[in-house]
Order: sequence, then structure tokens, then C-alpha cells
Amino acid sequence: MLLVHPVNEVVRFIPVLIGSVILGTNTGNPVWGLVALAVIVGFALTRWFTTTYRLGATDVELRTGLIQRKKLSVPRSRIRSVDIEADLLHRVLGLAVLAIGTGQHAESGEKFKLDALAADVVPELRTALLSHTAGSPKSTAGQQVPDLRKDQPVSGNAREIGHWQASWVRYAPLSLTGFAIIAPIVGLAIQYGFDQIVVSSDAVHSVEDGSAALIAVAIAVLVVAIVVIVSLAACARYLTTYFGLRVLDDGRTLQLRHGLFTTRQITLDLARFRGATVNEPLLLRMAGAAELEAIMTGQSPRQKILPQAPRSAIERTLAELLVPRGARRPGATNEGARAGDPVGPAPRQEPTGPPRATVSTAPLIAHGPVARRRRYTRALSPIALLAVAMLCISLAGEHFSPWWWLLPALPAVVAAALAADRYRGLGHAVLPATDTSPAWLITRSGSLDRDRDCLEAPGIIGWTVRQSFWQRRSGIATVVAATAAGKKRYLVVDIPLDQAWDLVESATPGRLGTR
Repeated sequence: MLLVHPVNEVVRFIPVLIGSVILGTNTGNPVWGLVALAVIVGFALTRWFTTTYRLGATDVELRTGLIQRKKLSVPRSRIRSVDIEADLLHRVLGLAVLAIGTGQHAESGEKFKLDALAADVVPELRTALLSHTAGSPKSTAGQQVPDLRKDQPVSGNAREIGHWQASWVRYAPLSLTGFAIIAPIVGLAIQYGFDQIVVSSDAVHSVEDGSAALIAVAIAVLVVAIVVIVSLAACARYLTTYFGLRVLDDGRTLQLRHGLFTTRQITLDLARFRGATVNEPLLLRMAGAAELEAIMTGQSPRQKILPQAPRSAIERTLAELLVPRGARRPGATNEGARAGDPVGPAPRQEPTGPPRATVSTAPLIAHGPVARRRRYTRALSPIALLAVAMLCISLAGEHFSPWWWLLPALPAVVAAALAADRYRGLGHAVLPATDTSPAWLITRSGSLDRDRDCLEAPGIIGWTVRQSFWQRRSGIATVVAATAAGKKRYLVVDIPLDQAWDLVESATPGRLGTR
């Protein structure tokens, strides 16, 4: 790690190094660049010398800091996930990073990380840290705690419920990840004056002095170049991040393994699984693809299971995730309890009734003509106001070209199509509980970014039925299901008011009480 830390810090502070080199060049003193490099490397070395950790019987402790010392302690019984990461340099040196998730900072992505672990001891350590998910005695005073050196894997019969295929890379350009990669690079280039170099180049001046046809061709070439560069960036990120992805289910934990240069292994406790979300952005939906995310307590609100993939692959994995496991998992935490309370074992039970794959394919109930009217009203109202303003200007004697009427006409066509698509994507369903499965709430909404959320009803800790000023006059409402998992709030938008109370009662019988 005396090599890894300096390399990582130098890469992290590349903008600072570039700035110091430019400063040294402008002032005629190139030593500035060497000074900045020495400070960064020195800082990285102090991190290694001042960082220690201890794996105890009940706690995992981490001490770090030079001037301001910090001591972090995590009870082993509160550990909710264990991730293993190893970039290219770590793999060459036979090292790995073990990240412990407790759910306390799930939304910010902050985790308790143990760096510089030998790769061959990490799997055994991960098994020990997740031993409470396999029914082992809890790490409390007076109880025996599993030895870190003797623990065996939770289960040797893990089954694969999803895997990555190279052909899926064709869906990568249909997301915005390419823009997220290119935008910072372009911004950095502009900050250092590269835009002025381009603007003052002879090629740009020749286009400016050319005809309208030449300018049009130049713009078309620029657009094509941007699309190609962004697409290549998205494909590169997709390959490096999800190469070799496998989703394994051993009945107690869900294990994700993926990565080309930086490998990552994520272990999720199925006792905290509360459902799944099928994310269908517009471009992906048009290509017959989607993304799959898990709804879990104590994890990131967007815990991805499968990246951009064909809809058939998403449905197969979703059906496996939603296999009935009983109306309530043995030992699962009460959603109303304090955040971070330990949970007991949660073995997955094999279903004795018909398969519950219908959770992923259940038909949804439309929300009626009022919801449809609201979609069109909200989409077309700004355009109608623009058209009225243009008409008033025209009647006032200000004449303008008829081509200006395309300004509201063309957006109106797009807005109408968008409103129709938003209504087609609006719906909900409630699947009642059976002997082997809890009730499920399914809700879908959106157009440019559409989500179909499948949420276990026992995980819902509260309901809100709210009405805006216009909703009250239209007789509709928005039902909000509150849960400790995932996005925390799952909305059933613009449902008729008389159906709202029936939805709450059917999903969580008796929760409303008597009226």
C-alpha cells in the first residue's frame, strides 16, 4: 500500500498537478510542479502510517488521521452488506478493499472501508462478518461469536439468477452516462482555454466564411461526432463496470460480481429485501430494454441488480427475485423499529403454490379519464399560453412571419405524444397475500424516466393520501406508501379518491382501522 496510496492520490489530484505545472511555467519556476507532487505523495504515505484497524469479537474498529485522529467502530451485528473491491493495481499486488455497509449512510454511499487486505483472506472474512445472516448467534455479550478464521461459506449451493452478456453493450449509448463522462472533460478543457484555441483556428474561420450549406454540414458533422464520442464513452464505462456480471442467490444472501479492471463483489442480505424496481427510460424502453434495481433496507435507494439489458432478461431475473418467501420472513426486522436494529436469519422458503412471477407481469389498473386529462393539461398549458401571447401580439398590429407559428406548433405535437405516453405508463395493482407470499403493491409512472415498483406490503410502515388544490376539485388523490427501504416513498399518482382507501385496505388489511 506504500505504492498504492501514492498512485491513487496522484491520479485523484491530477487537476492540482496540472495547475501547478501551468503556474510554474508561467512564473518560470518549474519546481512548483515537483513541490505539489511531493506534497501529494507525502500525504498518501502518512495515510498508510496512521491507519490501523482491529477485527474484534463484537466490533470492527478503524483508526485513522494524523493531526485529527478518528476512531470508528461498527458492531458486527449491525453489518448489512459487505462489498469487495479491487482495482487493477490492487489485483497486481494481491490486495483488496473490503467495504462494510451498516445502512447509516446508505443514501450518501459512505461505507466503512478496510484497505490493504490480502485478497486470499477477504472471502473468509466476509463470511464471518455476515455470519448473523446465516442464523449464527448474534454478536452480543454472553453469546459465542464465530471465529474469523473458521467460518464456512453461508451456502455452497448458490444459484445464478442473472448474468451479463457482451451483446448488452449495445444498450449503453441509450443512457446519459456518456454525457456524464464527457462533460467534466469538456469543462476542464474550457477552463484551461482550449475553447479559445478551437474558436480561433483556421478551420472554424473557414466555416464561418462559407455558405449556409457548408455551415449546415459542419453542424451535422459536429452533432454526429458528439453522438459517437458520447456513445463510445458510455460503452467503455459499461464494459469496464459490468463486464462478467453474475447475480447469485444462495437463499440467504444476494451476491453480485462484476468489473473488468476494478472488480467488485457485493453481498446483500435477503432478509432486508423488500421488492424490486424496473427502470425504463424512454430510449431504453423504445429499444426493448430496461434496468433492474433492488428495494432493500439500509442500502442505496438505487441498488442496481442488472444494468441496461433486454426486457426478457430483466423479467427472468425479476421473477427469481420475487419468488415467494412466506408472508413474513422469519426474523426479519420490523420496519417500524429503530434504524440499524439487528435482524435474525431469513431463510428463503421454496414456494408450494403457483409461481409468483405474476408480480413482475401483473396487469395494472388504469387511473381513468381525469388522470388522462391532467397529463394533457399539464403538458399543453405552457404551449397554449405561448400561442395566446403570439395571437395577442398579432392582433395588436405587430406582424411577423407565419413561420413563427411553428414555435408553438411543433412543441405541441411533442407534448401531446409525451402526455399520451405518460398516461399509458400510469397504473397500479395490488396482489393479495397467499399462504406462501405476502401482498404486493405495484405502481408505475413516468415517461422520460419510467419506474415500475414492486413493493412488499409488509414493508410499508405508513400511508399518506394527499390532494392538491386541483386534485380536490377533480376528485383524485396521490397515495404515498412509506417504507424504510429503497426510495422511502412510493407514489400512486392521480388515483380516484374512492379507490385510494380501497388500495390501502387491500394492501395492508386493518391498517385503516374503523371509520
